[in-house]
Amino acid sequence: MIRGVWVVVPAAGRGTRFGSETPKQYLDVAGRPLLAHTLQALFAHPQVSGAVVVVGENDGDWAACDLLVDGKFDGKPVLAAVGGATRAASVLNGVNALPGDVRADDFVLVHDAARPNLGLDDVQKLLDRGREDMVGAILAAPVRDTLKRAGDDGGIDATESRSRLWRAFTPQMFRRLQLTKALEDAGKAGIEVTDEAMAMERLGLRPLLVEGSEDNFKITTPADLARFKFILSQKQDSQRT
Repeated sequence: MIRGVWVVVPAAGRGTRFGSETPKQYLDVAGRPLLAHTLQALFAHPQVSGAVVVVGENDGDWAACDLLVDGKFDGKPVLAAVGGATRAASVLNGVNALPGDVRADDFVLVHDAARPNLGLDDVQKLLDRGREDMVGAILAAPVRDTLKRAGDDGGIDATESRSRLWRAFTPQMFRRLQLTKALEDAGKAGIEVTDEAMAMERLGLRPLLVEGSEDNFKITTPADLARFKFILSQKQDSQRT
């Protein structure tokens, strides 16, 4: 029997680059917070058992959004944990808040709160490939654009090879104990890792790259949010016809 997986959703950031007073994960999209769309995309997969949402301390937006019914979203349990000073610290708090029946060698997903357009096929590919590996795997995509190295004056210093370069997405999938150790080790070393795979790499581990859809984009700017709203409206229109 295939065990279900829990997912940690770091949602404690303030989204300052987005330029909104309200953190982007709580912005309204079609009558629901963006975070609700992210949870809905995750929970649509039958093997996702539940989630730990990591929120800011005294997060009034989380309290006000009222997503849960009896501690559940779409019928699956959702726990809340308080975030830390960095993403890595927040994810570690989320991993530590997982239920006790999530074993040390069980795989756990980590998914950005601001990636609401995750597809079922991508989740399935990640689970299939990640479970075959002792370390785990991440969704990613090869770099397809030409890369330029900029000088201090804004001019081009060089064209960089894009061969073997990938852009990291989420979810990222690792065993609970290994991920805990990797995040703790990075924190003790004072190194701010930008994703969970980087923490694993510091321990000499090599997660698999699983090519995912470019549609699994992160909401970073207002243009990204407009793109998601358009995609969502198209899906809703197709469901009506």
